[in-house]
Amino acid sequence: MSTKTKQWGAIIVMIALFAMIAFVTNLCSPMAVIVKNQFGASNFLSQIGNYGNFIAYLVMGIPSGMLIKKLGYKKTALLALAVGIVGILVQWASGKMGFGVYLIGAFISGFCMCMLNTVVNPMLNLLGGGGNKGNQLIQIGGVFNSAAAVAVYILMGALIGEATKAKISDATPALMIALAIFVVGFIVILFTKIEEPQQPVEVKSETKDKYSAFSFRHFKLGILAIFLYGGIEVGTPTYILQYLTSEPTASTPGIGMSGTIAGLIVAVYWLMMLIGRFIGGTIGGKVSSKAMVTTVSIAAIALVLFGMLASQSWQVNVPGIDWANLKVIWAEVPVGIFAFILVGLCTSVMWGAIFNLATEGLGKYTAIASGAFMTMVFGFAIMVGLQGLVADWTGSYMTSYIVVLFCAAYILFYALVGSKNVNKNIPVE
Repeated sequence: MSTKTKQWGAIIVMIALFAMIAFVTNLCSPMAVIVKNQFGASNFLSQIGNYGNFIAYLVMGIPSGMLIKKLGYKKTALLALAVGIVGILVQWASGKMGFGVYLIGAFISGFCMCMLNTVVNPMLNLLGGGGNKGNQLIQIGGVFNSAAAVAVYILMGALIGEATKAKISDATPALMIALAIFVVGFIVILFTKIEEPQQPVEVKSETKDKYSAFSFRHFKLGILAIFLYGGIEVGTPTYILQYLTSEPTASTPGIGMSGTIAGLIVAVYWLMMLIGRFIGGTIGGKVSSKAMVTTVSIAAIALVLFGMLASQSWQVNVPGIDWANLKVIWAEVPVGIFAFILVGLCTSVMWGAIFNLATEGLGKYTAIASGAFMTMVFGFAIMVGLQGLVADWTGSYMTSYIVVLFCAAYILFYALVGSKNVNKNIPVE
């Protein structure tokens, strides 16, 4: 087998892992509908799966980097998949063992996702040779990532059916699919030749470097932008699903749509992200990261404001894609929900563009900065939880989108003001 063939084999494996990350991560939001019904949880507590999954990044971010340094990328990926298998089995068992067990399973799965993310992003960049080709591979991985997220919402919507009767046992097929993906992924990676990059040799110095990545203002403001970004990407579709499936008579009322139809509708949000990533990958070499983030954050603010303020009596037919029967279904929802779905076009390019802005000019501090970015994923859990609290306090899902609005406003501030490197006097070579 030629080196080129082996490299393409590794690229395919990494892209498959990218999709796997989205499949397992996005199980948490539809599972919240089940948790809310089976355990009688509030909006805040129903998102416990998201909390466990994303807070695990805070715990595992730095250790993941250390594992790669000690074991290499391939062995770290294998270890991550083994951890993921345990996490899925624990979540499946929680249907009979209780709410606390479900949280433990989500937390273990979060460890797996963090480790896989730490492996996949640099490996795709490495396999592409860095530069534009490396970025292109990451964009392609992002497309498959979004496609997997679409599949999860469609699958879970079909399994949930009537939200008020949903149990964890109903999600068994999805959990078993995730389990099978982990097992197959483990076997494939085990027998795939992956060229490991040479780990840098540390040179001890008698004088301690008085600077770090955190000495740069634009980096510190950038990781806060990533922290808040999760409130837009995850919070928007999570509470669309909650609103659509919640009964009109519930303490936080919705429109009582069936889980099957709601899942197909919410999947369009992730389809918007997929389309946005295609567009972003096409124009990324010509449009600056600053211009990109500025444009999409302004659009996100406008869409969220419209969604919050539009009368719920204004109805519009929204498409959903029934992949099982290869047809488009239409459902009537408030026009504000359609506006929220379009936010997916905005979030599609935010992560990569914010990363580029925040690490611009860091030089030798870029590696540590990348690890800090991975740790900041725990902000996804904080912001989704905060939105759930606002929904509980106000009894309104629409009002809860004030959290998403705040996050988008900060990202606009970062693009226009906070992303400027004002610490160019710090040596980075």
